[in-house]
Amino acid sequence: MRLCLGLFQRRQCVVPTLRGWLLMLLVAGALAVTVVRGIHPFLAVHDPKPGGVLVVEGWSSEESMRDVINEFKLNHYDAIYSIGGPIEDSSPLAQYKTFAEYGAVVLTGLGCDPKVVHAIPTPRVVKDRTYSSAVALKAWLKSKGIPATTVNVYSTGTHARRSRLLFQKAFGDEAQIGVVASENREFDPRRWWTSSVGFRNVTSEAIAYCYARCLFHPPAE
Repeated sequence: MRLCLGLFQRRQCVVPTLRGWLLMLLVAGALAVTVVRGIHPFLAVHDPKPGGVLVVEGWSSEESMRDVINEFKLNHYDAIYSIGGPIEDSSPLAQYKTFAEYGAVVLTGLGCDPKVVHAIPTPRVVKDRTYSSAVALKAWLKSKGIPATTVNVYSTGTHARRSRLLFQKAFGDEAQIGVVASENREFDPRRWWTSSVGFRNVTSEAIAYCYARCLFHPPAE
């Protein structure tokens, strides 16, 4: 039926019944529970590849650095590469110039053989630091004639999957990228939503991973 001089017409509209609404709410609830319980294991992926080199961000905590040394000893990597950009002049760590150098100092101070530790500074960038660090490492290895067929990235908790993705984007098909995810000791990963620290950590990393996966594209070389 046309109304208002033919400008509008009446059509039938199908809407859910009460039973239909209840079913949709149950399905939505089940999906929400699945996502909440599964997102932390998804982000904190642990998938190391045999051999190759081990990479760690130089600003990692001392406890994480100890884990890196244990990982290096257990799985017999070729070397450890500490990555990271410049340290601000006002920082108490300014004497180390870059977090890459600071991380190398921490590793050797904890007993790691200096011969297997290398600092790879990253140029100052305002965004995409992990990707820039991966590019700097790739360029350094190439300049030294060191084949990098396998690269394992040590990363903290929920940052692991994004780190692996960005390293893979930097290295392309030239290297197999593994990831070693440490446990985030600031909250219970099985109940991350029960603490403000866990909630901020997981939700922010989920958003950052979506950005890296869908919106970030490496600049043309």
